[in-house]
Amino acid sequence: MSHTSTQVGAEHFQYLAQRTAGDDAFLVQLKAAAIQAGIPAIQVAPEQISLLAILLRLISAEQVVEVGTLAGYSAIGMARALPADARLLTIEYSPKHAEFAATWVAKSDVAQVVEVVQGSGQNILPTLPDDSIDAVFLDADKAGYPAYLREAMRFVRPGGLIMADNAFAFGQLFDEKPTDPEVGAVRAFNDFIPTIEGLKAVIVPIGDGLWVGVKE
Repeated sequence: MSHTSTQVGAEHFQYLAQRTAGDDAFLVQLKAAAIQAGIPAIQVAPEQISLLAILLRLISAEQVVEVGTLAGYSAIGMARALPADARLLTIEYSPKHAEFAATWVAKSDVAQVVEVVQGSGQNILPTLPDDSIDAVFLDADKAGYPAYLREAMRFVRPGGLIMADNAFAFGQLFDEKPTDPEVGAVRAFNDFIPTIEGLKAVIVPIGDGLWVGVKE
């Protein structure tokens, strides 16, 4: 047995995606409507949704928080992994995006689970009680990730999940001259996570890189 790591490339990503359940008709319609509404097509990949759903089921999650709703795609995907009486609170800074997501959540099969709140994560997260949340998913402004993580370490229960998207910085993690202005913030966050006491985390090479951590 080899003790070296396999170098994951584009072919591996494609192979993985082809063997993971894709979007159903509702999510396909949601994505198309989001594009027509002028919302950037930067939602997580379907294979990431599959992984998030598996992780949420593994810990029997009932209380979930998402920071960065965008069009509501990931919120709906995660909510489908939760019990009918669960709660997924998704926070969106943009009023336009929050209104769009709320409209589509209301049409979905998890309308009773998902609550879309328009506002800033830095204002809303501090209102959550200590150790009250089973899992949090960060997919918002990258410069805000450290502050969101610090709050998450307070409100996520021991044994709960802390997850963050875009660890690969939109494919520009190693570029000498990245074009995306948030690449620097991603790099800083990637270096910041290993310094957090009480958090065991690893980057999973799926989608644009997904941090998956467990609060001790």
